[in-house]
Amino acid sequence: MKLIIVGSDKIYAIENFYVYHLKNFGVQVSRYAAQSLFYDYYTKSIANKVFFKLGVSTIHRHLNRQLLERVEAERPDVVWIFKGMEIFPETLKLLREKKIKLVNYNPDNPFLFSGKGSGNKNITRSISLYDLHFTYNREIQHRLEKDYKQQTAYLPFGYEIADSLMEELETTTEIVEACFIGNPDANRASFIQQLLAKGAKINLHGNFWQRYIQHPHAVVHPPAYADDQWRVLRKYRVQLNMMRIHNPQSHNMRTFEIPGAGGIMLATSTPEHHSFFTEGKESFFYRDAEECFAKLSSLLSLPAEEANVMRNAARARSVASGYDYQSRARLALQEIEKL
Repeated sequence: MKLIIVGSDKIYAIENFYVYHLKNFGVQVSRYAAQSLFYDYYTKSIANKVFFKLGVSTIHRHLNRQLLERVEAERPDVVWIFKGMEIFPETLKLLREKKIKLVNYNPDNPFLFSGKGSGNKNITRSISLYDLHFTYNREIQHRLEKDYKQQTAYLPFGYEIADSLMEELETTTEIVEACFIGNPDANRASFIQQLLAKGAKINLHGNFWQRYIQHPHAVVHPPAYADDQWRVLRKYRVQLNMMRIHNPQSHNMRTFEIPGAGGIMLATSTPEHHSFFTEGKESFFYRDAEECFAKLSSLLSLPAEEANVMRNAARARSVASGYDYQSRARLALQEIEKL
């Protein structure tokens, strides 16, 4: 099988895992980093931003033309597009005419855009043009099938940790404090403020938190990427996981990254979280700030031996249930082969 993955090649891109593992499964995979090319163009100068916002930029036309040229040169069986904000529906129609199977995986909500980077009209206008939609969200899956009559497959997020790094993480000296990894928005900041007001101390790893929170118990750190992210996820006693407003009842990337690293996760209570982990043993869930603070306080007061039992249980469940990206890639390949 020959496959082109269209998306990002940045260090944080989920596409990286699928490119790597699909190649190991014997698939001929190439990548067209349309999302990265757009980002590099957009952030290169103020003029580029202005031209794009005014609607006079040709960057999207350029990217679509390049994609068609790549397809013509490589003749893939499948084009798998991650999100797809840069790809015109007209381009997808041309690919369909070439009898190429089209697959989409949107790590955000295609029906609710919570920010300028979460979606655009190319997303909504293209829904009916794909042969298969992967989705991480059961509610989105149901709507795609019921309202749009689309073929879907459930593909949750996952985690990816090298064995050598996992051995290092298991020797990490624990910091008995709470942590949150991620960038702020108004809702996240409001929730953190509620916890701080109750007396919590929270380490915040991300960009721009100083713009939202000024509090003596809010300790702001730089964002953590690559192996450093796993080290941060492991070393603090408790890792908070807050769902965004476009994703209130599902899960996110941290859902598997925290337990996969042997971290203790305290996350928003959602049906999907409860389906993945046993509450009170492998992970912990809250319904509001008051319950979150109570569980946070309880977890921080535990002896280290009890905390380690929870860490081991979270890691063991992640491994046994196949929450890693190698397993996710195998599942994705099986669904693509059905096309």
